[in-house]
Amino acid sequence: MPLFRLSSPGPFFDNKVRAFWNLQILGWAAWLGLRGVSGLANGQPLAFLIPQTISAITGFSLSLILSVCYRTLISRRPLLMWGVSFGLSGLATALWAFIDAWVAQIQNPSSEAGFTGLLLGAVYIDATSLAAWSALYFAINYFLQLEEQNDRVIRLEAQAASAQLAMLRYQLNPHFLFNTLNSISTLVLLKQTEPANAMLSRLSAFLRYTLANEPTAQVTLAQEVETLKLYLDIEKMRFEERLRPHFAIDPVVARARLPSLLLQPLVENAIKYAVTPLEDGADITISAQLAGQNVRITVSDTGTGLPVDGTDPTTGLATESTGVGLANIRDRLAQAFGDQHRFDAQRGDDGGFTVIIEFPFQPDGQMTIGTERT
Repeated sequence: MPLFRLSSPGPFFDNKVRAFWNLQILGWAAWLGLRGVSGLANGQPLAFLIPQTISAITGFSLSLILSVCYRTLISRRPLLMWGVSFGLSGLATALWAFIDAWVAQIQNPSSEAGFTGLLLGAVYIDATSLAAWSALYFAINYFLQLEEQNDRVIRLEAQAASAQLAMLRYQLNPHFLFNTLNSISTLVLLKQTEPANAMLSRLSAFLRYTLANEPTAQVTLAQEVETLKLYLDIEKMRFEERLRPHFAIDPVVARARLPSLLLQPLVENAIKYAVTPLEDGADITISAQLAGQNVRITVSDTGTGLPVDGTDPTTGLATESTGVGLANIRDRLAQAFGDQHRFDAQRGDDGGFTVIIEFPFQPDGQMTIGTERT
């Protein structure tokens, strides 16, 4: 692996070790170049570059030692970290200045400035250089720690959103499953094997779809409609002519993507509150068409509408099942589309119940996690 692979496709700090060595070598090379050019521009001879090169190598080596110490200290308590860091930086500066003064005295023994003068002159430059290096080291490492924390928060939020979607999906009302199994049991007891087998096959196909599909996945509207038809075929064997489903799906929106099993609770509620309590049953209409840049889906029935007192029309007892189902759909829409969705539920003037859903038309889009709503 080349050391200076600055044009790598990933982020510069994706490989921290390589990034450190790139910055370390380039930084000290730039320091030596700046000192050399400045000296030559002020009339210094070429021999001036010898002590500067030794000084750069010394600073490079001392900064490597400091980096090891800083790496150990950076996770300690602030008082300990800064106190020890300043102490180590001071020791490194003193050692560096001593080496610079010693090299300068060896190179130019006839200099009027004594060793003490050379040492004091080197202290200022070396202290400034190490202070700048130390500041950059801590700044870059704190920046990387902040980025890692942000990435961790983003990953946790994504996991939480996925878990929320899965929870909402698994919260679907399972009453139809118990009713279907009871119906199959009744058909078996009556020795009506063909209807029982047909009902069992349809139930198997429906459950295979719900279990095989990821709870956080999106499906096309065409797939969602096919799943609804499987579900309605099962229920139609129970209610026969009392259940009259109708589909009006515009082919243009058949490829629109939405959370899987989003519409099933609406149809289940329509069966429970419109078909079950009426002797003649009811019509259930599922329609979908474009509304500007959105997909508009309407699920309506011709029943008596939801009871105002919140009681189950089949038992007369208070129930919250419909509220939970509608809240489930609202939450799943908010998770999938954020604020870019509409959900309206209303009773009709002549009875019945209508739910209107709108969301962006994304035929080839992926699921986007929106703002969590409750």
